[in-house]
Parts: sequence; structure tokens; C-alpha cells
Amino acid sequence: MKQITKSAALIAAASGVVFGVVTPLTASADGGPAPLKWTKCAGDGLDRRQECATVSVPMDYADPDGPKIDIAVSRIRSDNPAARRGVLLMIPGGPGGDSLGHPTDKGKLMPKELRDAYDLVGFAPRGNAPSTPVSCDVDTGDLAADKRLPWPAPDGSVTENMAMARRLGDACARNGGELIKHISTLNNARDIDRIRAALGERKLSAWGVSYGTYIGAAYTELFPRRTDRIVLDSSDNPDPVQAERAWLRAFEVGVEDNFPEFAKWASRPGNPDRVAVTPAKVRSAFLALAARLDREPMPWPGANPAELNGNVLRQSMLNSLYDPDDYPALAKLMLAAEKGTLPPAPPSPPEPALQNYLAVGAGTICNDADWPESPAVYEKGVAESRAKYPLTAGMPRNALPCTSWPWQPREAPLRVTDRGPSNVLMIQNERDVATPLSGALKLRAAYGHRAVMVVNDSTGHDSYLNNGTACGDATVSRFLTTGERPARDKYCD
Repeated sequence: MKQITKSAALIAAASGVVFGVVTPLTASADGGPAPLKWTKCAGDGLDRRQECATVSVPMDYADPDGPKIDIAVSRIRSDNPAARRGVLLMIPGGPGGDSLGHPTDKGKLMPKELRDAYDLVGFAPRGNAPSTPVSCDVDTGDLAADKRLPWPAPDGSVTENMAMARRLGDACARNGGELIKHISTLNNARDIDRIRAALGERKLSAWGVSYGTYIGAAYTELFPRRTDRIVLDSSDNPDPVQAERAWLRAFEVGVEDNFPEFAKWASRPGNPDRVAVTPAKVRSAFLALAARLDREPMPWPGANPAELNGNVLRQSMLNSLYDPDDYPALAKLMLAAEKGTLPPAPPSPPEPALQNYLAVGAGTICNDADWPESPAVYEKGVAESRAKYPLTAGMPRNALPCTSWPWQPREAPLRVTDRGPSNVLMIQNERDVATPLSGALKLRAAYGHRAVMVVNDSTGHDSYLNNGTACGDATVSRFLTTGERPARDKYCD
């Protein structure tokens, strides 16, 4: 699951003129959604055409007439209304990320014919500010870089992870309010259908990335006949039993798939950030440095925690493997630590943004499926993982806050099936640290005839228009603009 650095709130409360939609729905079709009120978005660096609004949705879909929450949405309308096909909703990763800026950011990268064909729409999923926000107000120390994922103690102990799970569970019960009980993947999919109706669209095209592929898959299951063209980019393993536990475990494979690419780069002659003379020695240097920092952390003023320990180094490694453009950050940190002179700590998002991100992530993952409560389950998994996958030190099989979550899941986890229209195109990099190919193939198998998969000979997370290939990008753009999809799975080099 991609870890996203939350920026400051992007949009203000919606007010302004009513937008006349192209194909209005009748009241009988979707309960007569109120027309949206669009206004200029708040925030810097946005396309001047981007506008924002809010959609009101039930907090609890089992009580549709009960309390409502707001979902913030943004859009840039088609560049050519005569060529307009409909709406392309961009579903963000996370859980905890939003796509409010995507109509601007990702829109710049799209070919003109795609911008002509669609209104580009982003949104902040439930609980994510500036939608109705949620926070557990945890202690600042529990927002530390080495605690956002469940890195075990240097000796492999999970005691502190279980204690943190109890602290977070208690904090969410105390401070999360009613909303945190209703944050889930299936409810995110239901919210998307409310967005579709509010936009006046009978069908919806979507581009989901990372965790957004799981929401997209949920939408194709709950509302298959309301889907038009669906692109799932960097797909999660949709394991219907383990749900997000399977995603966490995927990091051990994802790192082993990707670290060799970093090691080749970091051993290349002429590289100013060269770590060692061979890829094997880069790996050895990383493992030795992490072990030394486990024993002897280095002070790192301005960081949280205020030290560079082995797990902070491992988390920095994980962050850098998302994108080859970030390899220098890891290499520079390793070289500086070897010399004993650390660079300034990287800036951290504001604490309210981290609190919001943590609460949404915990709410989603813990409400989607049950997690075992026994420490023995995690002790065994961590020991096995540490032995087989030393780079990730057991983290992918450790305990998240769900071991002490105060509430039981309200629904069975999502189960993806082969029942529905054949309108899904999956795009996947062969080497992806967060959503490895091995997990994406599980989603491909679950869809059967409904999907076709394009695999790129490429490295990094987020494929389309980012870390993929020209062949893969062209295939996705062609599908979204013309509906043409490869007849069978294909490989792009």
C-alpha cells in the first residue's frame, strides 16, 4: 500500500454556481441527487480550470437516512465538450491518500485526446481532510517514521508493536468518533457511486492506483453495470481472507524484487553516490549498517524519532524503492551514516495531516477484516520473515493496530469475482516494491475474462504516466480514449 505524504488541505468548502451536467439523471434512477455547487479550489499550483465541490453521503450505509458526511471532489472539465465521453475518476492510493490535485497533476501528463474525452475528477475518500475528517489524536511519538509500519525491535520482539496497537486502539475509541467505525473499502466504493450520481453520470470510468485498485475492484463488484472503462494500476493482492494483511506481507517480496535494481545503480562506476563496487557489496553494506544502527543509533535532530536507528534506515530504504528517482536519497543517507555526519532530517508533514493519515489508514485496514489478536501469531511470522527476508527484518508479518481494534468488521471482506462486464485493464510493473507482480497476478486470476493485464519491464510503483513504459502508457491511453483493449495479456519492454 503506497505511503503518501499528505499536503495541506487542498480545497475550501464548496459554494457558488450550479453546474448543469451533460446527462442528468432522473430522480427515480438514483434518488434525485442534488446538483453540485462548484467553486474555485483553494491551494497553490492548481490548473486555473480546476474547481471543487462536496458530495453529501451517509455516514452509515445501513442507515441511509441517518447522519451525513461530506466527500470533497475536484474536477477539470473536458478540453473539448464535443468529444466528451464522460467522467474519469482518479482513485488514490493509501489508504489515507487523496486525488484532489490529480486533475491538475496527472492531467498535465495525459495525451490531449484523453483530456478531450473526459472530465477529470479527483476526491478525498471518507475521513480524509478536507472531506469530513477523522483523527485518533495519538501521541506524537507514535507518529514516528519507524512506527508507521510495524517494524519489530532489533531482536525481533513484537512486544512494543502489540503495546502500540493497544495505545492506538484506545486512542481511536476515545477520539475517533462515530465516523471511524464506518471507514472501509466497501464504503469508499459506495461513496464513489454517490459521486457518480451527483455528477449526473449513468456510468463511470476510473483509474485506480495502488490501494485505489482495491477500491476500484470493490466498485466493479458492487456496481458492475455502472462501470465504463476501468484501469487498475499497481494492483493489490485481493486476498478475501487476509485482506490488507496480504498487502503488508507483500513488502518482503517487493523489496527483494526491487533492491537489486538499487544495488546495481548504487555500485555503478561514475555514480557520485556510489555505495560499493558491486551489487552484492551494496546489499552487504546496507545490512551491516542497519545492524550497527540497531545497536548504536545516531542522533538526528529534527527527525521523529530524533535518531537514525536501524528501523528508520529500513523505512528510508522502503520509501526510496517506490521510485528509482529516489535512489540517491537512500545512497546519500547510507554514505553519511557511514561517515558519522547525517544530513538535515527530511521535512515531515504537519502533525494534523499525519494524525488524519494514520486514523484513515487504521480505520480502513482494521474495519475491512479481522486480524489475529494473539502475539504468538506475529512472533512466529516475524521470526520466519526475518530469516528468509533480512532486508525487511520481519516487518511485513508483524502486527498493525488491528490486533487491538475496538470494533469488529461490519461486513465480510471484498471478494473479487469473474462475474460482470469485461472492461478492466490492469497495468503493472514487473518490479514494484509496494504491490509486487505476484500479488497483482492474484487479482488478474480472480477477474478471469473480465480483465486483461499489461506487464511492464520496468521498476517502481505507479505505472501509467509515471514509472512504466511507452508501450504500457500507450495501451492505457488507447483503451480509455477508444475502448480498444489488448485481446490477451501482454508484456511491454
